[in-house]
Amino acid sequence: MKSLMIQGTSSGAGKTTLVTALCRIFSDMGFSVAPFKAQNMSNFSYVEKNFEISRAQALQALGARCEITPHLNPILLKPLGNYYSNVYVHGQKIAKMHAKQYYHKFALTKGLKIATKSLKYLQKNYDIVILEGAGSPAEINLQKFDIANMKIAEQACSPVLLVSDIDRGGSFASMVGTLSLLENKHQNLVKGFIMNKFRGDVNLLKPGFEIIKEKTHRSVFGVIPMFDLNLPEEDSLNSKAKDLEWTKKNIDTIESEIEKLSQLVYKNLNMKEIKRMVK
Repeated sequence: MKSLMIQGTSSGAGKTTLVTALCRIFSDMGFSVAPFKAQNMSNFSYVEKNFEISRAQALQALGARCEITPHLNPILLKPLGNYYSNVYVHGQKIAKMHAKQYYHKFALTKGLKIATKSLKYLQKNYDIVILEGAGSPAEINLQKFDIANMKIAEQACSPVLLVSDIDRGGSFASMVGTLSLLENKHQNLVKGFIMNKFRGDVNLLKPGFEIIKEKTHRSVFGVIPMFDLNLPEEDSLNSKAKDLEWTKKNIDTIESEIEKLSQLVYKNLNMKEIKRMVK
């Protein structure tokens, strides 16, 4: 029952692509691997005949070389605007909910149970489960209702790596700040950091790594350079969802991009230490 969770210091930090790469890396090592995201808010979906999940988890499944099933994304929220979303459970639409109703009537009761059940199924049937968080675990106004980050990491007994988008700036502050805003029991789950989307000479960052280690007692496990990636875009409230046709041609293109991505990530992460922490 091995697992690893990737959480971010913000939305758009690169969690999805990093999980995709790690799925492929561990698959190449000979493990059976599955991705998992307890709750995803997205209008980009993967539709089978009898279920619908986030497209991101379907793409991660290609990286993992595993079957695409509703267990990979047990709860999908498709935003409608004005704080309403269509709620899908195990690939089936169950209701239209206002955010307040979802948080207060669903998330901590049915939602967490549903997500945990799918997580346990994957842990039973795969060597390693690579979990993806949502947004940031340090949204202190919503932490109580957050079933996509630390609560699910607890259920998985999973070590957590925090990834930060250095291209946006403020990456060192976001790592230290995110960690400091977590409860002590959740801080203990965080084993280190990853910097993503870096442009320039990594040696310039090393003095900062030493200060991060002094302040947090945790290391930076790697720096991923900015990389042009031809994979379907992530969801955004400002973008219109475009269907992806799952043709052989498109899948072959995605496979090629996943291979390039996984090689880049493997080269720039301390995979020896990451593999050691996966338990």
